[in-house]
Amino acid sequence: MNKADRIKKMKIPAIEPALAKRLPPGQILTERFPILHEGDVPVYDMKTWTLRVFGEVDKEVTLTYEQIMDMPQVTVTRDIHCVTRWSRFDNAFTGVRFSDFLQAIGVTPQASYVMLHGDNDYTANVALADLERDDVLLAHSFDGEPLTDKHGWPLRLVVPHLYFWKSVKWLRGIEFITENKPGFWEQNGFHLIADPFREERFSGEALPIPEDEWEKKEFD
Repeated sequence: MNKADRIKKMKIPAIEPALAKRLPPGQILTERFPILHEGDVPVYDMKTWTLRVFGEVDKEVTLTYEQIMDMPQVTVTRDIHCVTRWSRFDNAFTGVRFSDFLQAIGVTPQASYVMLHGDNDYTANVALADLERDDVLLAHSFDGEPLTDKHGWPLRLVVPHLYFWKSVKWLRGIEFITENKPGFWEQNGFHLIADPFREERFSGEALPIPEDEWEKKEFD
């Protein structure tokens, strides 16, 4: 049974009325930070680590970690929501606003979508308009400390208003594209857009679902 099918079989949690405007349908609030990912946790030599930016851009570039850290840095506090039904409020991530990053890079008028490339051959698609929001970050720190390896150090994307599988860990490539193409989970039954308040969990279906799978995972 694949992950999408397992989530569809979950017990759907009830939402407390006082949290209804902040907690999306079918979510459970937790103070822990579950660790979920595909593949092994990468080990990096930061002397050779790079971030490739390519596709519909003014000029393809390969950035070092130092170059990213030299960009303007901000801290944003937001709620996050995982498709496996956990939500965590008031998370403080620090990094580079994606909108500032765009200005430094420059994209062609044809660019409407982005394919994010993480290690372990992981990909996720996001509309460029979703990434232009002020709270979307290329994040390197969480709650004032560098990200742990298991939470995506040295760099992850943070897109708070979409299910958290879109917030790619171990980011290594940003590809600007003209059409919305499915990434890893999108090719395995998950929604192309992934708005938590619309319960856009699965492709072609507007389903409520549940799963306490996240409760069986490791936590920080």
